[in-house]
Amino acid sequence: MASVQIRQVFKDFGQTKVLRGVDIHIDDGSFCVLVGPSGCGKSTLLRLIAGLEEIDSGDIQIGERVVNRIPPKDRDIAMVFQNYALYPHMTVAQNMGFSLKLAGQGKSEMAARVVEAAQILGLETLLDRYPRQLSGGQRQRVAMGRAIVRNPQVFLFDEPLSNLDAKLRVQMRAEIKELHHRLKTTAVYVTHDQIEAMTMADQIVVMNEGVIEQIGAPLELYDRPAKPFVASFIGSPAMNLIAARLDPAGFLQLPGSTRWTAPAIDPRSQATITEVQLGVRPEHLQCCPPEQANALAGKVSVVEPTGADTLVHVKTEAGDLVALFRERRSFSVGEVIGLCSAPALLHLFDSIGGGRLNARPSDA
Repeated sequence: MASVQIRQVFKDFGQTKVLRGVDIHIDDGSFCVLVGPSGCGKSTLLRLIAGLEEIDSGDIQIGERVVNRIPPKDRDIAMVFQNYALYPHMTVAQNMGFSLKLAGQGKSEMAARVVEAAQILGLETLLDRYPRQLSGGQRQRVAMGRAIVRNPQVFLFDEPLSNLDAKLRVQMRAEIKELHHRLKTTAVYVTHDQIEAMTMADQIVVMNEGVIEQIGAPLELYDRPAKPFVASFIGSPAMNLIAARLDPAGFLQLPGSTRWTAPAIDPRSQATITEVQLGVRPEHLQCCPPEQANALAGKVSVVEPTGADTLVHVKTEAGDLVALFRERRSFSVGEVIGLCSAPALLHLFDSIGGGRLNARPSDA
């Protein structure tokens, strides 16, 4: 096992700047997820760690070694790809042991490590099958087994679940998380799916256009997003963002005539900022009478019952908002309802700089 340190890493492809000064410290034994929209640079960063691309400047360190000039085979990493990359003419056992064979490992040791990995992944009865005889989930387990037998310092996962159906993705992400708890090997995992990031990670790195927007534990990013981008990217359904004005008396003037009480503001920001972005998560919106003084009135446009929850899309003067209600109640399209929220559950961001304005709980 080893820590991974990424220091001021830049990468361009021609005139396109892909990574612009990335700094990340990944602790030994942790599970770090790189998440962001397509084109944000997360897969490129993973390939730089693996040595499949060369960095333009900066350093990548695995354990005690700076690996900038070390070829992939000597970095002591193992990579699990999106498309499994199994050899169709080889059995499961042969696929899992192939890297050990290339490394000159003895047959008895290679067989023992393949069997051990197969037991961890529940593949013992499939060792003589070929990839064409396996389901998608079984093929992904074989790909992980091929990585496990190498006993690497770091596992690298490049969107390994994106080819699976929804039910199997849920099952496999639980299996990968359980596997990490058993092996305690440092893992770097790339995904565009923020649900995967939230459920699997010890540490999430949110990336956008080649820069890091925020690094933190899953619930830290969910509860205290540093920027509107993080606020809207982490969480499903996404956080509602509303343009508002903050007055000196501590009220938020929303579009129209609605006023909400603002959350506690960082004292360093309160005197200088009036134009803000107000963020409120769908589950933190409450239904109230539309004539109530602090109600943001709107017309229901779409109702999405999911069983456990009901998502309600509401057209208001402040824009189209989504509310999530966990209690069972019926809504009709065209119905006028009111929305309100407790001040402590609101998020405020500077409209110009984008920084978070909320005071920390200890300062509130």
